[in-house]
Amino acid sequence: MITTKKIPYAIEKPLRYYLMEYGREIKMPITYMDLTRYVNAIPVYDKNDRDTLWLTVFYDQDDMKHIHESLKKMYAILRANGDLSVIRHLNIDRIDLCMYGNTQPFRVRIVNLKNDNFDYFYIKRADASRVYGLELEHILSPNQISFFTNGDTLIEEHIVGMPGDLFVRDHLYDKSINKIRLAKEFVKFNERCFIRLLGDMHSCNYVVEIIPDFEDVHYRIRAIDFDQQCYDGRRKIYMPQYYKQNNPIIKMGMEVMTPESRIQYQKEERAMMAVRLQASRYRIKELGDAVMKDSIAPPEHVDQLKTELTQYYKEKEFLNCRGMGDIVKTSLKVLLKMV
Repeated sequence: MITTKKIPYAIEKPLRYYLMEYGREIKMPITYMDLTRYVNAIPVYDKNDRDTLWLTVFYDQDDMKHIHESLKKMYAILRANGDLSVIRHLNIDRIDLCMYGNTQPFRVRIVNLKNDNFDYFYIKRADASRVYGLELEHILSPNQISFFTNGDTLIEEHIVGMPGDLFVRDHLYDKSINKIRLAKEFVKFNERCFIRLLGDMHSCNYVVEIIPDFEDVHYRIRAIDFDQQCYDGRRKIYMPQYYKQNNPIIKMGMEVMTPESRIQYQKEERAMMAVRLQASRYRIKELGDAVMKDSIAPPEHVDQLKTELTQYYKEKEFLNCRGMGDIVKTSLKVLLKMV
């Protein structure tokens, strides 16, 4: 369990150059700091009158028009490659602030006035760990992610799905749940997180997609918090199976899945990650070169993690790692050996 708040890391030149090369660094009409000029805030409650720990913020009239128009342009950048014609009938309905998050994100709710359909996107401080995490998710997982940076500002799409904690609380014990398919997806999710070293995946930090199939339903678990990308020194931090909030899913999986099935699903996910890795080998090499030149974790975390991974994999190559970038690179090398 993570007990201390992670240190934020600024985006340094190697990562900045990578983001520019792959079109992630762009000019934006508004920055994170612009949104901090709010003059009032009220709590946001859910439909059951529970405090969500988000605040709806308000701005002076002089600021509000500029901020709303700029946010609509940012949505066009995120969703339509900058085509401003898509924002003609859009309206900024609400701007919320999360005070307890590492990057204190702003969440923007945007509404289509023609049909009342709405969407969300986020504006955050650009923490290097999170940017590495988003990019690794985009390359190595089955999920594409739209995000952009501009200096110290990060704009990020909303990842649709039911928050994991709500899914466990309200739906895990429904008779309609396909326990085997859900357990299989959790095994695969656990494997993805561990190999690319994404930590803190308790049930509040991922969502569950429920996808109807022609005979049943399919599940996909998607990470939504990437702040703990290769930061902690403890191996188990990168394995969702060790978080107590995930115990109900673990228990269900133990009831319906044999050890042989679990190993099979682990192998399947490793094979798919290896395919994605090979398909994006030049991009992942350039990202790896950037992270190897970067410092995104304390030296004591690096030493602890490379020792624990050496013991786990029985691979002495981890002991030669000098930073978290080296450890991620070695982890991906081990992946290719395993398939």
